[in-house]
Amino acid sequence: MGRLSTHVLDTVRGKPAAGVAIALDALLPDGSRERVADAVTNADGRTDAPLLTGTLPVGSYELTFAIGDYFRHLGTKLPEPAFLDLVPIRFAIAEPQGHYHVPLLASPWSYSTYRGS
Repeated sequence: MGRLSTHVLDTVRGKPAAGVAIALDALLPDGSRERVADAVTNADGRTDAPLLTGTLPVGSYELTFAIGDYFRHLGTKLPEPAFLDLVPIRFAIAEPQGHYHVPLLASPWSYSTYRGS
């Protein structure tokens, strides 16, 4: 069975990032997008359930992380507009039964991601 999961790590504090709002959109061939899921990270920086399960639809997707709101909530002084506010990560699913894990490691000034397991 396929699965898409994510988690967020706060690289400033060296801890999981709790309370980060996440949106998952399918990017459609005509250039439009369709919202597939919304979630918020828990105390472990993960969503309570995978964003997708079952036979995953092959195609392109975008995860959007509200990282600016997360750092503002912590009281981090950010410029306005923030250097990083909404962080989009575009990726593709090619294996309907695959496990796709797309983590975000973030600070107010940088981020990175990878395909995890």
